Amino acid sequence: MNWQEVCEHPSLRDLPFKIELDEFGRIIMSPVKLYHSFFQVRIATILERLLSNGVALSECAIKTSGGTKVADVAWVSLPIWAKIKNETEASIAPEICVEIISTSNTKKEMLEKRQLYFEAGAKEVWTCNENGKMSFFNVEQQLTRSLLVPEFSEKIDI
Repeated sequence: MNWQEVCEHPSLRDLPFKIELDEFGRIIMSPVKLYHSFFQVRIATILERLLSNGVALSECAIKTSGGTKVADVAWVSLPIWAKIKNETEASIAPEICVEIISTSNTKKEMLEKRQLYFEAGAKEVWTCNENGKMSFFNVEQQLTRSLLVPEFSEKIDI
C-alpha cells in the first residue's frame, strides 16, 4: 500500500491508534496512551506560541526513504508549508519533527526515525519521554537546547 491508499481506505479511517508504513508498504500500528496525547497538544501549543512564522502540526505524515513516518508533532515554516499543505504526505520534512516516546519504542527505532527525518529535510528532531523530558537533536549531534527554539523548555510538566 502507499500512504494515499491508507488514508482513503474505508476500514482504516477511524482507527484509535497511530499507523505508519514501512519501506515495503506494510502498515505498522502503535497504540498510544493518554500521556502521549497530552504531550502532543502541549508541545504543539508551545511551538505555536513561540514561533509566529509557521504552523504546528500533529500526526504529520512524512515521506521518507524508509516509508511514511508520522511525526507526533511538527513545526513547519510558512514557505515550506506553502509547498506541502496540499500533499497527502509531506514531500519535505517540517523543520522540527517531534516524537513522543512510547514504552514500545526502541532506541534503534528512534535513531532510524531521526535519520529518516533529517534525510527528508528536518533541521531538528526532538523527543519527549513519558515523564516529559525533552531531548533535542540536529543532524550532527544531540543538543543541550533547541537551536531553532532556544526558549523551549527541557521538561514538560504533566
